[in-house]
Amino acid sequence: MTGIAMPAPDAAILARAPQIVAALRAALPADAVIWDPEETRAYECDALTAYRCPPLAVVLPRTTAEVAAAMRICHDLRVPVVPRGAGTSLAGGALPTADSVIIATLRLREVLKIDTQNRFIRVQTGVTNLSVSAELEAHGFFYAPDPSSQLACTIAGNIAMNSGGAHCLKYGVTTNNLMGATVVLPTGEVVELGGAEMGPMGLDLLGLICGSEGQLGIVTEATLRILPRPEGARPVLIGFDDPEVAGECVARIIRSGVLPVAIEYMDDVCLRAVESFARAGYPDCAAVLIVEVEGSPAEIDHQIARIREIAGALNPVEFRESRNADEAMAIWKGRKSAFGAMGRLGDYICLDGTVPVGQLPHTLKMIGELSRQHGLEVANVFHAGDGNMHPLILFDANKPGDLARAEAFGADILRLCVEVGGCLTGEHGVGIEKRDLMGSQYDAPDLDIQMAVKDVFDPRWLLNPAKVFPLEASRPWREGGAGR
Repeated sequence: MTGIAMPAPDAAILARAPQIVAALRAALPADAVIWDPEETRAYECDALTAYRCPPLAVVLPRTTAEVAAAMRICHDLRVPVVPRGAGTSLAGGALPTADSVIIATLRLREVLKIDTQNRFIRVQTGVTNLSVSAELEAHGFFYAPDPSSQLACTIAGNIAMNSGGAHCLKYGVTTNNLMGATVVLPTGEVVELGGAEMGPMGLDLLGLICGSEGQLGIVTEATLRILPRPEGARPVLIGFDDPEVAGECVARIIRSGVLPVAIEYMDDVCLRAVESFARAGYPDCAAVLIVEVEGSPAEIDHQIARIREIAGALNPVEFRESRNADEAMAIWKGRKSAFGAMGRLGDYICLDGTVPVGQLPHTLKMIGELSRQHGLEVANVFHAGDGNMHPLILFDANKPGDLARAEAFGADILRLCVEVGGCLTGEHGVGIEKRDLMGSQYDAPDLDIQMAVKDVFDPRWLLNPAKVFPLEASRPWREGGAGR
């Protein structure tokens, strides 16, 4: 472990481990509870692999009723619960403690209803993001949010972190496409929020749940907005010899009123890795933008002409327009494989700050300066259209102190995002990674209000209790909750 601390496990809970496991096994199917230390090790971390701790037990339910039964037992026995989707969280959102029970949604895989007339699909939340659109393909529809991990990440995790993706510029992130949810509260009570109707009355509790990082409940079923597939789509690739100029191009496209479906950014460090890995045929330059537009052929031609005019004023080294499906696929190939390709360069941590689009040139310049100050290389690859940055800081995990240096560099980047008017996260969540930076964005009264909301849903503070909020700030709430 480096600089991120976790609370010491509760010795009293550890002493009651056999009783806790027995209660779970009595209430759930035989294959739904894992407690052998060798098997629980598979759940000791998520995609933030620098931090690990096997849980007391793991529950793998198949129904909402089974989730509710497990939650009820943990609540009655005062055992912390860590909700988990596919474990793709890059912020440590599913990191367990030794005295916690993981309740994972991976086996909740049923597609419950497809209604193209009313434009929604209802699924259990263990289905993967990509499989939702696969189910809709034959109907001529799709589900818009498309995070880079969409092949593996699940709808449960997407809701917990309010995930976005390349196409969020036009279609929004998860909260803009979530219509309803079945939620199991910490007591085991099951509630329905929202539904297939447009704009349900009353408090926006659905908006509160989306992005709450497993702090308020576990979502077991979701009603998702679906959209007809567009008539056509076409990406263009624009290369620049200056990363700040590429950032300025993004800002000018947004200001022009053109609304692409996606604007993606990759710098030269990322481009070198991508070319070595995917052979995508990208130009040798300082930064590349991938801009995709959609609509009728006439709409596409008009939008691309406008983008060409905007980019041309900034002297790009290349403006490549795809002419067919194969060329479009080639343009996207490198971006889709960017995170995997970066792994060939060594260890890295992936950040998730968000900045106003107009601040992209300045932010990129400052990240370069911070890179020189910390003596670590950084690659920038991100959803430029909404300013959701994903700097990848390269380091050597086998070199003592290197992870701590990378984390310090990352913290400076995230503080920079806040300073220019942005925020700490766009879609990865706070988890443990950004927990101790929350004071950079919120003052004490703001944090108290957020923790008071959690306290309403989870007065015993059993759900993901060491995440999101700085430990010192949450200590009175967590310690008070334990005795209720």
